[in-house]
Amino acid sequence: MIFCLALAWTLLVGAWTPMGAQNPISWEVQRFDGWYNNLMEHRWGSKGSRLQRLVPASYADGVYQALGEPHLPNPRDLSNTISRGPAGLASLRNRTVLAVFFGYHLLSDLVSVETPGCPAEFLNIHIPPGDPVFDPDQRGDVVLPFQRSRWDPKTGRQPSAPRDVPPSASKSTGDSAAPRSSPSVDNFHPETPPQTAENIAVYEWLPSFLQKTPPEYTGYRPFLDPSISSEFVAASEQFLSTMVPPGVYMRNASCHFQVVINRNSSVSRALRVCNSYWSREHPSLQSAEDVDALLLGMASQIAEREDHVVVEDVRDFWPGPLKFSRTDHLASCLQRGRDLGLPSYNKARAALGLSPITRWQDINPVLFRSNDTVLEATADLYKQDLSWLELLPGGLLESHRDPGPLFSTIVLDQFVRLRDGDRYWFENTRNGLFSKKEIEEIRNTTLRDVLVAVINVDPGALQPSVFVWHKGDPCPQPRQLSTEGLPACAPSIVRDYFEGSGFGFGVTIGTLCCFPLVSLLSAWIVARLRMRNFKRLQGQDRQSIVSEKLVGGMEALEWQGRKEPCRPVLVHLQPGQIRVVDGRLTMLRTIQLQPPQQVNLVLSSNRGRHTLLLKIPKEYDLVLLFNSEEERQALVENLRAALKESGLSIQEWELREQELMRAAVTREQRSHLLETFFRHLFSQVLDINQADAGTLPLDSSQKVQEALTCELSRAEFAESLGLKPQDMFVESMFSLADKDGNGYLSFREFLDILVVFMKGSPEEKSRLMFRMYDFDGNGLISKDEFIRMLRSFIEISNNCLSKAQLAEVVESMFRESGFQDKEELTWEDFHFMLRDHNSELRFTQLCVKGVEVPEVIKDLCRRASYISQEMICPSPRVSAHCSHSDIETELTPQRLQCPTDTDPPQEIRRRFGKKVTSFQPLLFTEAHREKFQRSRLHQTVQQFKRFIENYRRHIGCVAVFYAIAGGLFLERAYYYAFAAHHTGITDTTRVGIILSRGTAASISFMFSYILLTMCRNLITFLRETFLNRYVPFDAAVDFHRLIASTAIVLTVLHSVGHVVNVYLFSISPLSVLSCLFPGLFHDDGSEFPQKYYWWFFQTVPGLTGVVLLLVLAIMYVFASHHFRRRSFRGFWLTHHLYILLYVLLIIHGSFALIQLPRFHIFFLVPAIIYGGDKLVSLSRKKVEISVVKAELLPSGVTHLQFQRPQGFEYKSGQWVRIACLALGTTEYHPFTLTSAPHEDTLSLHIRAAGPWTTRLREIYSAPTGDRCARYPKLYLDGPFGEGHQEWHKFEVSVLVGGGIGVTPFASILKDLVFKSSVSCQVCCKKIYFIWVTRTQRQFEWLADIIREVEENDHQDLVSVHIYITQLAEKFDLRTTMLYICERHFQKVLNRSLFTGLRSITHFGRPPFESFFNSLQEVHPQVRKIGVFSCGPPGMTKNVEKACQLINRQDRTHFSHHYENF
Repeated sequence: MIFCLALAWTLLVGAWTPMGAQNPISWEVQRFDGWYNNLMEHRWGSKGSRLQRLVPASYADGVYQALGEPHLPNPRDLSNTISRGPAGLASLRNRTVLAVFFGYHLLSDLVSVETPGCPAEFLNIHIPPGDPVFDPDQRGDVVLPFQRSRWDPKTGRQPSAPRDVPPSASKSTGDSAAPRSSPSVDNFHPETPPQTAENIAVYEWLPSFLQKTPPEYTGYRPFLDPSISSEFVAASEQFLSTMVPPGVYMRNASCHFQVVINRNSSVSRALRVCNSYWSREHPSLQSAEDVDALLLGMASQIAEREDHVVVEDVRDFWPGPLKFSRTDHLASCLQRGRDLGLPSYNKARAALGLSPITRWQDINPVLFRSNDTVLEATADLYKQDLSWLELLPGGLLESHRDPGPLFSTIVLDQFVRLRDGDRYWFENTRNGLFSKKEIEEIRNTTLRDVLVAVINVDPGALQPSVFVWHKGDPCPQPRQLSTEGLPACAPSIVRDYFEGSGFGFGVTIGTLCCFPLVSLLSAWIVARLRMRNFKRLQGQDRQSIVSEKLVGGMEALEWQGRKEPCRPVLVHLQPGQIRVVDGRLTMLRTIQLQPPQQVNLVLSSNRGRHTLLLKIPKEYDLVLLFNSEEERQALVENLRAALKESGLSIQEWELREQELMRAAVTREQRSHLLETFFRHLFSQVLDINQADAGTLPLDSSQKVQEALTCELSRAEFAESLGLKPQDMFVESMFSLADKDGNGYLSFREFLDILVVFMKGSPEEKSRLMFRMYDFDGNGLISKDEFIRMLRSFIEISNNCLSKAQLAEVVESMFRESGFQDKEELTWEDFHFMLRDHNSELRFTQLCVKGVEVPEVIKDLCRRASYISQEMICPSPRVSAHCSHSDIETELTPQRLQCPTDTDPPQEIRRRFGKKVTSFQPLLFTEAHREKFQRSRLHQTVQQFKRFIENYRRHIGCVAVFYAIAGGLFLERAYYYAFAAHHTGITDTTRVGIILSRGTAASISFMFSYILLTMCRNLITFLRETFLNRYVPFDAAVDFHRLIASTAIVLTVLHSVGHVVNVYLFSISPLSVLSCLFPGLFHDDGSEFPQKYYWWFFQTVPGLTGVVLLLVLAIMYVFASHHFRRRSFRGFWLTHHLYILLYVLLIIHGSFALIQLPRFHIFFLVPAIIYGGDKLVSLSRKKVEISVVKAELLPSGVTHLQFQRPQGFEYKSGQWVRIACLALGTTEYHPFTLTSAPHEDTLSLHIRAAGPWTTRLREIYSAPTGDRCARYPKLYLDGPFGEGHQEWHKFEVSVLVGGGIGVTPFASILKDLVFKSSVSCQVCCKKIYFIWVTRTQRQFEWLADIIREVEENDHQDLVSVHIYITQLAEKFDLRTTMLYICERHFQKVLNRSLFTGLRSITHFGRPPFESFFNSLQEVHPQVRKIGVFSCGPPGMTKNVEKACQLINRQDRTHFSHHYENF
């Protein structure tokens, strides 16, 4: 590089000026690109035109593929065989080094085909194992990268147009042998004619190179094509390669040869070529004078001999491409010839008019006589087949003293065509550029003249011809240079483009992966803050009643065990007890102090003496940690006084803190003890084998003995029953079981009472209950005691009955049993009162927490309890309209059976009508249809068919959607895997680009059409059209979640693909990147590509992609069910980032880094539809709506009644979105309308479940102003449709509401009753409404609506069943008594004891599967029943599971529509 720059400086920026100055330009000016040089063939000689072929191309396939192994020898082997030899042999023609490097400069200025093609194609040179330079470790996998040249895409497609290469010349070939103008010439010497370089190249250098004089110039030949030939490109430099010396001398004008300072500060006699060529910096070349010395040294130095030998500087240590610092120049030239499709040696000779060679020794007889091993080794590489010998090695081998006949012919032909085919050649007098005198002046100018003028040297310091040195010329070289005495060539290294980037790249990827974690943390913080605010709002409405005695306790930390954290507590000492509370004054523990207990107090004697252990018999120990010994001593003194006041003795001693904690019995240890207690207790009661009772450790005999001798406190007894210690039921049961009255239950005491409940007869159980509630022990139960007994049962339902209701129940039960005149009952009277409930008492248990009731009892208690009596035993009114045969058919023995006294309780009863004075519970059965036994395979097929039938719309839509998305993915994946080789990106990053582009297509489609699932107005409209039969519009939200979940998975895969791409792009050479991204990169010779961070943060797609990942992480985390429930506002705000999301998506793809933007193709139509739908909603949101009534209902429910906007039409079961600006936010929340379509106003029932709804309840709690404007205004959006509004399409519908999820069914029930009352034709003939609630107090507002429905339902259209889930199941003692009371109340007053409704009230959770089975029996003619559920996800999942189980049968189909909240 230094040598070429020196020559360029001399030729183009020299100070030499010709004698004849030109006048201002008055003639035709040549185009810089060579176009129109030839007026007939405008492209001839122009820049970028194809190379001319003197001989037809020779490709492996005849068109495109280069020849190579095994047909041709390995280039490295061939290079070592042909060119390896000794250095230091002088030129036989005394050619100078200046002639060699001038030739390199001249030829590189003419043409270069080393510009890599696009897409990048590689013909890598495989290094033979054990190569001393490139593979000294004998790895066998070393390759030298070699990129194929840029080629004309119009060629290489058919044999008649094989691959052709356009030259990458700095100037056009029409400029002849040198450029005509350059900025340097124009800037420094505008009068310097560039034709001087043409003259030197053709008439001075070429004769010295070929030892032939070009033919006389006869004038411009317009029919001669001056284009560069591919043979000339490959052959021109090969002869010069053999003449390059291992070093270059430097001298001054006085013939003093200078010492060269190397980079390592060592000194040598010459510049080493391998360490200096193509290097921009060198210690000995720092000034213009140094360049002058280099030129003078090259003019005096004799080049290497003209033979086949190439010095190691060129052969082994030539500047390498891409990651390699070194390469084999000769091997690269051989590979370039194969890339260009050069013909074989003999074909080229024949085409150029030379006689063919038939024997290997005839190639170079002189070489054969002097060193026949070279030709023999070459023949062996070509398998003795001379026809395969290539042009380059053949031409190199035939050269001696001068280029061989083949090279000479090719070079001379090219220069003659360049001269004679150039219309602007300086000797062409017809172009009017120069006069004969000027032409003669140019012809007489030599390179010596130029050098003398440029470097201001004495002409005597240079020989007449600087290209040849003759004996007697000035400044002879000291000696012929060899490698001896020169610094060694720097060894070959492989650059690691990714070196130093691994850690940063990993941190970047880790940071991207942390986006979801950061979003999770942010969401968690927001949720915590929102929950804190919510609790603060709740705390403002709920003031805890705390005894004044609890205020001001002693602070301490309670040690709970080695595996449990300590907790801050307050210790309160009161007469007879010690209370431990937390910071919120919530009672944690109460320790009873009763004589004659012995209290042990253990104090720590080390570590600050701040630990205290209190041991109370039959309790687990209390370990307290204080801040100081003084605080502990204060508690000890107070404790002594309290124990002395209670009459208890205390024993104190000290232990080391570690021993104290080892001696403490923690709560966990006590729980293990009680577990053993209950295990052996129930093993004796239920006759369970010892193995079933649980295995014990081998050394546990002492522990078992300790467990069986321990006694339960009142608190532990209450905890085992799942109750509170202060409950009346616990007190009564505990007092009855505690026979010795010591305040604790022993194993035997607990066993005695448990045996009665588990194995006792109804009489024994009733006697036990009688004794429990005979508080005064007189053998009689008064009415007050009876009321107290009922109250102890009803405590578990939050005291839901008033005193008047209890008194009414008791009076009705006494009156029903004929004891209305009695004030007290004996046990016989009490048992007589329960005479109709022996079956319930037989299965009554004492439910102990953690102990399962035997399944046989559960099975006996599970019955279909939903069918009204009229359906089983038709009333006379119904029978009057039925034929006698029909009744006989209905009342066959198989259909109707009467239960015996041993049957479990039945709940099949009449719900409406007058009082029923007598009630006989009947079990409804049906003669099952004849069923065939099917194989398991057949059953599976049937289940699959039913599943397809149930979800065919969903399956169809999902299949179509994912088929489109999958098709888009496969189309892009196929394109980049098999059809995009012309771009070259597939060869660079196959997996990454396939994954990233395939997922990008699917993501573009999904993120575009996900907008349609949120077009609520459009969906509400379309669900009323015929399309609803094919598209499940009710599942729009679920489909939205499904698309979003799939899209985020594809986004992750897309990101993974781009991570792979970024890594591969970061280690790809600039020549490859310039092909892939021509708009970003230019192959300017830079060694290193851009780093990974440039791709991530300094490109538009990379930066927008990173921001998109952050936005998606925030949106997805805040949209999850968990965080949406805890912070709806966070979900609302973050989901509005979708606007930024789509903006970023558009920018991300519009940069067209890899392909043209395609996102708009998918996005445009959905965006227009979504925008129109949004405009419709915005038009409604601008209208303020006045609230006409606001009512605060129990259980945190707010009832809002507001004006119905003009033209507002809706259907029962639909929902709206409301916003209240008075809350300081514009967020909209969805709520189901509880008003019916026929009503004049709209109503909502909103439960205070979060901060927004709680604040809404607050602002509507205290209205101000006049009647019309006293409530804050609302903004309404809707109505919107959902599956619940399709209830009328089914002949039988089941409505299941849980908690606040009953709101849509309030509207449906009122709508059905109204339509039936006005004789409106309704497809639905029967509705079963199941209301699941924790307590009936929780949603008392719905009871009023159900009561209204019951009063107006004259056609028995609605069957209501209420489930109170807070109560245990029927076989528990407490629930049994409540059930008995409910039966009495229902029978006597025809309404529920708990709700006041005529609807049936159940205790526990509904068994949906049994219910649906019973519906199949009651409605055998109905083929499809609609099930609509709304409530907590757990409940809807149970309903869905029951429907799926029932739908597996070939009977009635249950179509489930659900909505979670």
